[in-house]
Amino acid sequence: MQLERQQPITFGGDQQVERPIGRSIKRGLLGRCPKCGDGRLFRAFLKPVDECAVCGEDLDHQRADDLPAYIVIVIVGHVLMTGYLLTDMLFPASPWIHLAIWAPLAVLAALVTIQPIKGGVIGLQWACRMHGFGGHDDDTVDPGRGGPSA
Repeated sequence: MQLERQQPITFGGDQQVERPIGRSIKRGLLGRCPKCGDGRLFRAFLKPVDECAVCGEDLDHQRADDLPAYIVIVIVGHVLMTGYLLTDMLFPASPWIHLAIWAPLAVLAALVTIQPIKGGVIGLQWACRMHGFGGHDDDTVDPGRGGPSA
């Protein structure tokens, strides 16, 4: 008797195209479209594009909200506080000197890290199909746009 191979039972609809989380976050950190990796993710400093100019992926429903700011606060706070404490142990100085050194560094570090972190959060949302990023089939072509559907 020959055993027949059966297809696995899937629940919740058709099998979806894989969206690797790590790759999507990396593309977002680099300021690129999480789907194709070629299009720009931001049209201004913190304003994402509505759709990718290369692949047509609709990105206007991203909801990064406050998460990037919280991540920046945690990272910058830990790095700068460690630096401050180590510096204060080695070179004791007045609080005004520390304020003159560490306050501008905090602002600079926050400005440098906020855009890549926001891009990474958008990439994570896209990979996990959050906030409307999963409401369409990745393989279909939208005849109105002439490219991949969004």
